[in-house]
Amino acid sequence: MKINDVLKKELMIMDLKARTKESAIDEMVEQLVDKGVVNDFDTFKDGIMAREAQTSTGLGDGIAMPHSKNEAVKEPAVLFAKSSNGVNFNALDGEPVEIFFMIAAPEGGNDLHLEVLASLSRRLVDADVVQALKTTQTPEDVQMIFNESEEEEKVTEVQANEEGKKFVVAVTACPTGIAHTYMAEDALKKKAAEMGVEIRVETNGTDGAKNKLTSEEIARADGVIVAADKKVDTARFHGKPVVERPVSDGIKKAEELITKASTGNAPIFDSGNDYSSERSAETTESSSVWQSIYKDLMNGISHMLPFVVGGGILLALSFLFESLLGSDSVLFTSLNTIGGSAFEFLIPILAGYIAYSIGDRPGLLPGMAGGLLAVESNAGFLGGLVAGFIAGYVMNGIKKMLRKVPTTFEGLKAILLYPVLGLFVVGLLMFFIIGPFFAVINNEMLGLLNNLGTGNIVLLGAVLGGMMAVDMGGPVNKAAYAFSIGIFTDTGDGALMAAIMVGGMIPPLAIALSTVLFKSKYTDMEKQSGLSNFVLGASFITEGAIPFAAADPLRVIGSSVLGAAIGGGLTQLWNVSIPAPHGGLFVVGIGENPLLFVVALLIGSIISAVIMGLWKPKVDNTNKNTVESKLS
Repeated sequence: MKINDVLKKELMIMDLKARTKESAIDEMVEQLVDKGVVNDFDTFKDGIMAREAQTSTGLGDGIAMPHSKNEAVKEPAVLFAKSSNGVNFNALDGEPVEIFFMIAAPEGGNDLHLEVLASLSRRLVDADVVQALKTTQTPEDVQMIFNESEEEEKVTEVQANEEGKKFVVAVTACPTGIAHTYMAEDALKKKAAEMGVEIRVETNGTDGAKNKLTSEEIARADGVIVAADKKVDTARFHGKPVVERPVSDGIKKAEELITKASTGNAPIFDSGNDYSSERSAETTESSSVWQSIYKDLMNGISHMLPFVVGGGILLALSFLFESLLGSDSVLFTSLNTIGGSAFEFLIPILAGYIAYSIGDRPGLLPGMAGGLLAVESNAGFLGGLVAGFIAGYVMNGIKKMLRKVPTTFEGLKAILLYPVLGLFVVGLLMFFIIGPFFAVINNEMLGLLNNLGTGNIVLLGAVLGGMMAVDMGGPVNKAAYAFSIGIFTDTGDGALMAAIMVGGMIPPLAIALSTVLFKSKYTDMEKQSGLSNFVLGASFITEGAIPFAAADPLRVIGSSVLGAAIGGGLTQLWNVSIPAPHGGLFVVGIGENPLLFVVALLIGSIISAVIMGLWKPKVDNTNKNTVESKLS
């Protein structure tokens, strides 16, 4: 489709007045409402903000593409807006945003907004197009720029299909940032045309695989590029030189990737080896064992979290209704059953997707079965973790063992041999060795926790609370959260969840308080951004503190860890318990001693805010731009 079919001149804002992210969104949404594209300001804005909460649509290079598929949209449209001063939009590169494309797609329609995002992303890789958009003055000029860009792409594709050239196939994929999938595609295609290399690129965005590679193209290819941050189908590349890199390398290092693939200077992919779409020999050699383990663990936890949050909050609500209406209440019994059903999946899902990360699709069955056996043997969260890793590595061993199976039996591997052998081996290991062993460890650990004296439990709460503030969503934060979820899953006791929640809420709340109490220590932009951290902190979204930590890591992280540790320790001293894994202040009322939870939160936040404010120097105009760019 052509971009100008929905990029309407009457919607364009050629001089955006807003200076902050939310005011810019308000100004653009208001334009869509005024022109009759959107019929409800609040509903459409909520959709835009929900998408921004996942990850900023500020793409870097002064570009942002906020978008929503929304019931308030009457007809599909793209609004173009240009800011002469730049807007601080939390872009990926920290730079102010100068040009915006707000995409409005009707609810229940096709995936038009994804098609438009893809098409726009391809054009915006071109530096000439971006520069032209930044200097354009009229809506007619904007449309002309895209017309010319689309014509040039047609010429490039014709030139790329000439005979006698090296031929490379590629796959691009990113888990959430839709644009990066297509930006990598376009960067690879443009660079290949410059180098005289023919290329075919398959995109694996959130709308599925597009331009899917054929078996004939793969067979003809001199090499393969996989520029992906999520799993893609790599078994089809067996026996080909494969360059596996992050999707960002597809954008920034296109020439290097094409050179390696077209010359065959890459590892030969063996689908029977310990490979996944996220690992190649090239990347594995440069990565530590811990990085691989962490990546596999995070794959399991990320798939488990929706069950934790959904099931945990419904369980917590059921306890609220039990206290108000009694245990015979339909609201209690129904919500308790629904939430409990989700919780029964936690360990199997965790183990299954750890195994999937290691052994690809064949690892999913033995991983989930191993996780279930861990539950049934009382091996708990730890047993499930081990089951996932064991299942993944066992499946890789089975794949190696079956590499020399005659070709006539090749089709039986996935449908018969992998599932039967994988389940058999992992099941026996869990039933006779791993399950009983970790059941003993799990029982001893739970017994130890139950028998901890007041001083030790307070210390544990302080350590977990402090860990939540160390990297604010990174590995240390996730490790503390995973430990507490494990205890919560095994016992139903939300005491450590209280410490975790307080520890994760304090950094953004402390920053917000500090910007109010010590105004001379912060720029105007920091003070505006600080206010939004009141909402983020109250919602248990620790990541709101990251821009401030990036600008001033020692002071922000140091003071946050201290306050979070104090707050976490106080929750254990005062026997606070929160029977929900997320929600912040919105779920405090359903826990034990909710007022003391709030007191611990306030004490930790105030201590961090005061230390942060006293420690920071007054605003220095010489470094103002650097700090503000990290907040943009």
